[in-house]
Amino acid sequence: MSTSLIQKYNIPGPRYTSYPTVPYWKENGVDALQWEELVRESFINSNQSEGISIYIHLPFCESLCTFCACHKRITKRHSVEAPYIETLLKEWDLYCGLFPEKARIKEIHLGGGTPTFFSPQNLKKLITKILSKGELVDNFEFSFEAHPNNTSREHLQTLFDLGFRRTSFGVQDYDLKVQKTINRIQSFEQVKQVTTWAREIGYQSISHDLVFGLPHQTIETMLGTINLTKELKPDRIAFYSYAHVPWVKNVGQRGYSEKDLPSADQKRALYQGGKELLDELGYEEIGMDHFALKSDSLYKATHHKRLHRNFMGYTSNKTELMIGLGMSSISDSWHGFAQNLKSLEEYTESVHRGELPIFRGHTLNHEDLVVRKHILNIMCNFETSWREESLKFPELGECLNRLKEMENDGLLIIDHDKEKLTLHSYARPFVRNVCMAFDLHLLRKKPSTRLFSMTI
Repeated sequence: MSTSLIQKYNIPGPRYTSYPTVPYWKENGVDALQWEELVRESFINSNQSEGISIYIHLPFCESLCTFCACHKRITKRHSVEAPYIETLLKEWDLYCGLFPEKARIKEIHLGGGTPTFFSPQNLKKLITKILSKGELVDNFEFSFEAHPNNTSREHLQTLFDLGFRRTSFGVQDYDLKVQKTINRIQSFEQVKQVTTWAREIGYQSISHDLVFGLPHQTIETMLGTINLTKELKPDRIAFYSYAHVPWVKNVGQRGYSEKDLPSADQKRALYQGGKELLDELGYEEIGMDHFALKSDSLYKATHHKRLHRNFMGYTSNKTELMIGLGMSSISDSWHGFAQNLKSLEEYTESVHRGELPIFRGHTLNHEDLVVRKHILNIMCNFETSWREESLKFPELGECLNRLKEMENDGLLIIDHDKEKLTLHSYARPFVRNVCMAFDLHLLRKKPSTRLFSMTI
């Protein structure tokens, strides 16, 4: 890709884990009664056919990784574990009270924070009690995120015995200068140890998270990290673009300045060099930011056009209903979204009052649902079609016109006869820009302040 195209299209834009994106939701956009009705309706539609998904946010970390923009609580006091688990289970009880029958659980994902901050015994208590209120569907998938520094073999064995078969280890970068800057110091030997344990225990999919664009990162250090990673050959690699958003509350990114970051051209070189090396190692590019070996379920889902994207990221499973448990967690009923309170104290108080702890959300209208399908198609398959009447909407022509310049720049093809849009494989880094052309909320109300990270 030419430098001029990178400069042209490298603008702030959403990552499209949802449509509409979170900034276009409103506080009280979904009240408790509306949300309960949306959950019941979605549960009835999906429980017997595909089951439901559960995302559990475990927010505690012992130290602050300064590159991270997630909702977390920094503490070394592990006495916080038990009260938080009790609150999670009470929240799950509130949802189970809405369901007309036992939930059939297809997917559980533990995110954070640092899920392995919690002891194996407490994680076992949490998962066992959640499963006691439901039943498992065939081919269920449980996964969790883990910090190599505090993940023990007992963690891995305990979660494996509970049904977890996929884990992702946050690596980011092996260069010591980069690690010190982002306050995330871990050795290759530590990552190798936990990866080896996971394989010995029997995990079917092991992922490593790498980040490009970090402060003081160079093409040499990035390729060095990938060359070390190839020795361990994880089944998946998430190759994320660092999102520099120091204006967002509760992030530590003010500990370094933009002059410490790679330039736009250097960052693109990091991505391109990393991608080429991953290609050489046999990884296939999946959606945005993700690479997988052909033996992995994520690749197979892509090959069969079954890839899905939600607040857990890319997944080989799709469920209409995803329940988010924990502070700041987001739930998706397909026809609506709801986010939990971000403050640990407010979240806890709400649950213990017997109230679902949501503070904002969005109910999707017909237009939202149609556009959401197009954006999911583009993010998962790098193409979309409007041949079916149900995928047409009044502003479709305007959306396609906005993409004419990208077509002229050789990034995509708009086939009006076949009523189909397709990105070229080399243009995948521009996928967020393509989605922005369909984002009617963004087009109607451009943000007056900077909300999003750069697209490339």
